[in-house]
Amino acid sequence: MTASQRRLYLDYNATAPLLEEARRAFVSALDAANPSSVHSEGRHARALVEGARRSLARLLSCDPANVVFTSGASEAAMTALAPRWLIDGRETPIQKLAVIDTDHPCLREGGRFAADHVTRLPVDANGIVDCEALAAWAAGLCEGNVGLLALTLANSETGVLQPLERIHAAIAGRPVRLVIDAVQAVGRIPVDLAGTGADVLLVSGHKFGAAKGVGALVLRHPTTRPFPLVRGGGQETGRRAGTEPVPAIASFGAAADVACERFETMPGRMRDLRRHLEAAIGNMLPGAVVLGAEAERLPNTVAIAFPGLRSETAQMALDLAGIAISAGSACSSGKVGRSHVVAAMVQAGLAIAADEGAIRVSFGYETSAEDLDLFVREYAGLINRIAHAQRQDHAA
Repeated sequence: MTASQRRLYLDYNATAPLLEEARRAFVSALDAANPSSVHSEGRHARALVEGARRSLARLLSCDPANVVFTSGASEAAMTALAPRWLIDGRETPIQKLAVIDTDHPCLREGGRFAADHVTRLPVDANGIVDCEALAAWAAGLCEGNVGLLALTLANSETGVLQPLERIHAAIAGRPVRLVIDAVQAVGRIPVDLAGTGADVLLVSGHKFGAAKGVGALVLRHPTTRPFPLVRGGGQETGRRAGTEPVPAIASFGAAADVACERFETMPGRMRDLRRHLEAAIGNMLPGAVVLGAEAERLPNTVAIAFPGLRSETAQMALDLAGIAISAGSACSSGKVGRSHVVAAMVQAGLAIAADEGAIRVSFGYETSAEDLDLFVREYAGLINRIAHAQRQDHAA
């Protein structure tokens, strides 16, 4: 790719490009007043916040009153992963937390729980949680105690979707509350709060085209929720203190509106593109391994490993060729290290080298089949160059 050609962005799971509708909403709200003020300017700002709240609620098929705006999904996770909740309006201690070994770090690290109260559940070679281990954990809760299960619905590195029906069956009849990190799923596939069975849903705006710096903690019932993390003023009906960032929230609402409008066509189009990409990889690179290929996955995400090629080498070479992909979660891919997601899958039998890792291709509504073909050509060219260099080394 020459300097005169555009770069190809295939890292939507790190952050989606800012939607034009979200940009306009953000800019138009830059001069908004404090939404807690009672004068006309404050009431206008409040109207922007509440309009965005209704838009996000429409996207998630929930009550707008149960949408709590936060600074992002990490704050929402830290709020939700708390050893003290209101459950049916009564203060209730949470004794144990279970997370999945491939979860996003904001869950995997345990939030506000002490480390010895956190259990990491194993996965199989496709990254699906071991439901027998989950059932055993739930059965081990002492009588009168409440447990908390936190899980990432769609894995950020592989796109693998956890099987909610099987998970609910594993904890059925047990005193377990459920927190679902839906960050990668919302805006890409339909997510219905009631349908997930979650007590709390975590959402991030910038993953589907809103501005960075805004997320949400979404409650199924207002009387069942974690105690606030950020306390002080009475904003967000006392559930999250601090003046609401009106421009970011307005962009969040605009992005939610766009997602609602696109749902008739977007998931199917993304699946077609994913099938196209995986077919091209299979044709040109028969030695490549698609992670989680046997599991249900997000329609926009493909994680690829190739024997002998380290993921960071591929990432840097493709970047020089003008293509932006990642080698793991954006929260950790800026540092060199083994992916905990890949490591957990390898431990369960995935037949790749854990220290080589995998690259992630994640695309969006604007991506074309031609874009993905370009990626495959560059990726195949890189592998061929490495193979040629290795042959020359052996000949020498």
